[in-house]
Amino acid sequence: MIKTVIADGKKEYEFIEYLKKRAQSSDKNVIPTVSEIIDNVRENGDRAVREYTIKFDGKAPEHAEITAGEMDEIIAKCDKAFLETVKKAAANIADFHQRQVQQSWLTTKENGVIMGQRVRGLSRVGIYVPGGTAALSSSVLMNAIPAKIAGVKEIVMCTPPQKDGTPNPDIIAAAKQAGVDRIFLMGGAQAIAAMAFGTETVPKADKIVGPGNIFVATAKKLLYGTVDIDMIAGPSEILIVADKTANPKFLAADLMSQAEHDRLASSILLTDSAELAEQTKEEIGRQVQTLSRREIIESSLDNFGAIIVCSDIAQVIDFANELAPEHLEVCCANPMEYVGKLDNAGSVFLGNYSPEPLGDYFAGPNHVLPTSGTARFFSPLSVDSFIKKSSFIYYTEEALRADAQDVVRFAEAESLTAHANSVKVRFDLD
Repeated sequence: MIKTVIADGKKEYEFIEYLKKRAQSSDKNVIPTVSEIIDNVRENGDRAVREYTIKFDGKAPEHAEITAGEMDEIIAKCDKAFLETVKKAAANIADFHQRQVQQSWLTTKENGVIMGQRVRGLSRVGIYVPGGTAALSSSVLMNAIPAKIAGVKEIVMCTPPQKDGTPNPDIIAAAKQAGVDRIFLMGGAQAIAAMAFGTETVPKADKIVGPGNIFVATAKKLLYGTVDIDMIAGPSEILIVADKTANPKFLAADLMSQAEHDRLASSILLTDSAELAEQTKEEIGRQVQTLSRREIIESSLDNFGAIIVCSDIAQVIDFANELAPEHLEVCCANPMEYVGKLDNAGSVFLGNYSPEPLGDYFAGPNHVLPTSGTARFFSPLSVDSFIKKSSFIYYTEEALRADAQDVVRFAEAESLTAHANSVKVRFDLD
């Protein structure tokens, strides 16, 4: 079960190094397989994708693409209450991300110079959505809605078929609600390769986003440069900062909510209360008995979970910033007090009634977050992830003449005489 670590300036940092090794675990055994899949899809397109679909998913649909009419038939199988929940979640996500929209701008100067920046959405984005036991319909909303708001012209989604060759209805319902334009039943590294290169039926994307297993993540990593990607995500993680006022029942539940993702998931509690640490540990032992993914939870907590007892809250905050977690809960008497002090986190959940699953599904902020300490320099998926920017410059003859010697001086200082000449010839400069 989850271990308790008494912070002494050494043990807690040894634990960080241990977690880094987990996050940096080599995928060298996967790379040859994924490289072969990528090469095959690049050469043989749809035929290769179909062969892999049969091999890995058990059955390939007669037609890979789902038509609009088929979408409606599939969605009719969904629970009506779930469809209403999807609709509400989509509205919350859209409202949050609408506030991130950037505008193109232009400025003029007295000498006639015009400069500015043009902001527009990417032409085509590919979204990958896992199927099977990890059918993440919420990921459809989190990836597609910001892309739509950014002005992406076309959103293509790939998701693996179920064992009978049919799509997961909940994923299709989320896709329609989010405005996905085209859906293909294909999964794994072969789907990533199909969107990266384009096939006879799957159009080539400018960027690929969305979660997946080690094969999907490795394919995205290998294809970065051929196509843009969202991020290279590691195992999921949660860090909870708590003082003595926190409820151990809540803390235990939240630690396990993240641990059930994956045996490699990391759940950590930081507190200045030894009593709270012990109570939380006892609660984990009680609550885990009734949970369906108990085996995964216990494995995750045993290997990568910890309750770290610090000397005071200041040490807790410092260590939280050092860990730079994907999800950070603040269960303290006055959580807002710490907003300006917690600099490194993907998403912060403030107070006893803002559990991490609220952000996973419904509140509005994006749940695609940096992992493995990369929150020190990466940001969550956003509208910005789906735009590109171009700057533009217009100079009059008089304005360039005024700045000509300065430009020439820079060019000559760098021994780039052709650069200098480009300005000189316009004004017969020596």
